[in-house]
Amino acid sequence: MEGQAYGDLAWIDTVLDSAQMYATETETIVKIIQDYDKNVKTMLHLGCGSGNSDYTFKKYFRVTGVDISSDMLEIARTQNPEVIYHQGDMKKIRLKKKFDSVVIPDSIGYMTTLEDLKKALVTAYEHLKPGGILFVMALLSEDFKENNFVYTGSKGDVEVTIFENNYIHNIVKCTYESTMIYLLRQKGQLEIYTDTHLLGLFPKGSWLELFKDVGFIKIEEKSTNDLYDDYLLGKGEYLLELFLATKP
Repeated sequence: MEGQAYGDLAWIDTVLDSAQMYATETETIVKIIQDYDKNVKTMLHLGCGSGNSDYTFKKYFRVTGVDISSDMLEIARTQNPEVIYHQGDMKKIRLKKKFDSVVIPDSIGYMTTLEDLKKALVTAYEHLKPGGILFVMALLSEDFKENNFVYTGSKGDVEVTIFENNYIHNIVKCTYESTMIYLLRQKGQLEIYTDTHLLGLFPKGSWLELFKDVGFIKIEEKSTNDLYDDYLLGKGEYLLELFLATKP
């Protein structure tokens, strides 16, 4: 079944202590933004999920979050009562507010066509003040590895183990599958769920072209391969491209 991770199984984030899991990644994003422009005060987080990154972002910025899942937003509002959250689709939502920065970390992967990816970038552009910056974290098709990951956590009488398998889709162009297997043990009783997500996978050239088409300037890039080392199984390597783009 697709989408359980952001619906019926959204509560698992609270068992995994995901805010701490995301802390290293989020602090990296904060440092990149502040090194680029120390005057950034406000942030729009598109695809904020259950607010795990916002738990760290809010220490540095006034944060507004957007997500399409009501279940994830319910957790986000509980975890971050000082953050303003809106339910909506990053491809088309329009808020009556401009921000110093917009961030789209891993949720940008749910754009599975270049058309949808461009719509998300336009949304970011429309919500930035002049001189504002967009941060995007992307997987590039030329660097992609079919990795496996494992995540574990416990809370009270609940224990969670999640296995994730990434596989390049051979039928739907420019995509890969991320399949999750959930092992949930509650009071000793085991339940098993599976959840498959179709995610976009594009070359660097397509990204750079879209940034320019939308109107962004001064596009900077940085590669990283160690943010998920703690969760990789075997000899995998998780290569990420970090983009910073400025609105004129």
